[in-house]
Amino acid sequence: MNGGESMQGELTNEGSESVALVVREELARRRLSRQWLADEARVSLSTLEKALAGRRPFTLATVVRLEDALGTNLRSPAERVQTGLKLFAPESMGAYARPAVQWLEGTYLTLRPSFGEQGAIFAYLTSIAWDDARAHLTFSEAARTDSEYEQKGFVSFPVLSGAIYLVTISDGQYRVAILNRPSAGGLSGILLTLAAGAGAQLTPAAVPIALVPTAEPDPIVGVIRGGDAHFDEYRECVDRIVQRGFARFPT
Repeated sequence: MNGGESMQGELTNEGSESVALVVREELARRRLSRQWLADEARVSLSTLEKALAGRRPFTLATVVRLEDALGTNLRSPAERVQTGLKLFAPESMGAYARPAVQWLEGTYLTLRPSFGEQGAIFAYLTSIAWDDARAHLTFSEAARTDSEYEQKGFVSFPVLSGAIYLVTISDGQYRVAILNRPSAGGLSGILLTLAAGAGAQLTPAAVPIALVPTAEPDPIVGVIRGGDAHFDEYRECVDRIVQRGFARFPT
């Protein structure tokens, strides 16, 4: 047994008192009601009141929900490591456990149709890794010829749909890749984004996208045109997304 958690998944008295203090301070500072917090965290008001008053200990599940609702850590990093909270993503991202998603971590050759050249394939790299500080998977793009548009964000993996979401939120703008569970060819799905047009114009666009695991130190990236090395291979990876029903683009 460690200093913050009991064998039943409950915090010790010391750990619960520490969490209760931070929660009360957050509510007072933000002028939020306990009813609001109970609703947002999906816990009963009675349970919350008893835990804050010290009449019952907090459970790990309750702490995860409170942290998600408040958008803040309720304990120190050392305490979070001790109680294992860093092994679980926020519920807003699917509450996935790190051991269950480790297979997603790695570098992927990312392929989609080019927005600038009809028939060409745009290739770059996407890395997916666990962020210890934030306790969830993150992704980042690299090796794009248009490096100013490289994206990075978080990975959502809800159990209900089984889909994998790569989400970028920047200054109120959203960009989302919705991916299926992996097949032999890797991850595939739809990218919803803004395509750069003339001048500063940005146009909403939806295209098929494939993420193929790669261990090559220097894969071929950039705009790949007909006749270029790997064009046929890359084109087939993108075309099979629609051909095999991994994504739909009804007309």
